[in-house]
Amino acid sequence: MEIKELVQSVQSLNADDALRTRLSLDQWRVLSQYLTRHEIRAGDLLVKQGDSDRTMYLVEQSSLQVFATGGPPGASRIAIMRSGAVIGEPGLFNDSPRMANVEAMTNCIVWALRGPRFEELAQRVPLIALELLRAAGGVMAARMRANLARQTPMT
Repeated sequence: MEIKELVQSVQSLNADDALRTRLSLDQWRVLSQYLTRHEIRAGDLLVKQGDSDRTMYLVEQSSLQVFATGGPPGASRIAIMRSGAVIGEPGLFNDSPRMANVEAMTNCIVWALRGPRFEELAQRVPLIALELLRAAGGVMAARMRANLARQTPMT
C-alpha cells in the first residue's frame, strides 16, 4: 500500500485546521498499516450525522462538503474539506454521535483509521499514536476557535 500521495496532500494543505504531524515518511509507512483506503463516489455520504462511529478519515484527493441538518435556515453548510484534510477526528477521543454529515462533492480517495485499529497502533507504536492524537487535538482546537469566532453554538 503506497502512502506517499496521502502524505503529500496532508503536508501541502494550507489551512488553519490542517493536520500538522511531525511524522517522518517511515512513520507514515508504519501508520499506513493501520489505515484502509477507500474510493468514494461523488454524492455519497462518508459520515452521517447522528451515527456513532470511531473513525477518523484523511482525505488524499477530492473535495467534500460538511453540513448539518436540523439547524436554523441557512446554517446547514459548515465547511468544504479539500485534499489533505482530516475528517471525524473527534472519533479518536470519544464514542459520541457524529455532529454533521460529510458528502463527497467529487470522486475521492480517503484513508480510514478505525477506533480498534487506533487502539492497536497505540499498543504497538505508542509514539506514532501519541503524535497522531496531538495533531488531531490541534485540528479540533483550530475548528473550535473558528466556530467561536463565528459565534456558532457548540451542541
